[in-house]
Amino acid sequence: MSETCNHDCGSCGESCAERDPKSFQEKPHDMSRIGKVIAVVSGKGGVGKSMVTGLMSVLASRDGKKVGILDADITGPSIPRMFGVTEKLMADQNGAYPSTSKGGIDVVSINLLLDDDDAPVVWRGPVIAGSVKQFWTDVIWDVDYMFVDMPPGTGDVPLTVFQSLPVDGIIVVTSPQELVGMIVGKAVNMAKMMNVPILGVVENMSYVTCPDCGKKINVFGDSHVDEVAAKYGLKVLAKVPMDPKLAAGCDAGEIEGFEGDFMDGAYAEVVKTLE
Repeated sequence: MSETCNHDCGSCGESCAERDPKSFQEKPHDMSRIGKVIAVVSGKGGVGKSMVTGLMSVLASRDGKKVGILDADITGPSIPRMFGVTEKLMADQNGAYPSTSKGGIDVVSINLLLDDDDAPVVWRGPVIAGSVKQFWTDVIWDVDYMFVDMPPGTGDVPLTVFQSLPVDGIIVVTSPQELVGMIVGKAVNMAKMMNVPILGVVENMSYVTCPDCGKKINVFGDSHVDEVAAKYGLKVLAKVPMDPKLAAGCDAGEIEGFEGDFMDGAYAEVVKTLE
């Protein structure tokens, strides 16, 4: 706390231990209706956050929920391609509007603002974080569930999301490798610092099923997710296999047509916790 602190957090730009993180929250657009906000996070990249975000969104949509995805991974956006969304964001005098997938899921992503999907976003952290805020404040949302696909790590954007958005809970995504403990630990400790509830852990690339005999093969070695989750008092929501059909569906923009029940329990647990 600064020596000159007047205890009026509303007029202060400092971040200190005495300050309630919720005092940084941004108001959504006046015309927005947003229900539950769920962030999907990881301590490192390449573990399948976007795929888990996509699968959870599809399950919620199949359950009759109106679903939106805020793609906060500004420098590595993959949600539009996964859902086959190519229509650019539209705007009028009221604000901006999400693009919509074939299955009715609303999507907002930086790639839906760029002329070229392959153009790199070479921006500094504050500009990237500001863009994520605008996806919340300037876009007119009408959703029961909003899933936020986070960038990896604990940098500017995760901090902005946790401070600016009323996140109801996070899902931590990890992989079976032994360094899972450190990865989960970073995400968990940041969530605790920001007073954000942790809904549980999803282990991606958990195993592959032999197409001939049906045996589960642990490609990356034995899983450590159960012991790590127990260490932090978390639930293991799902163990997602390496599924070539699912990967092909994501590459083709057809994730909404995926088959498989490996995420059903995770979705049911999240709904039970939040509702």
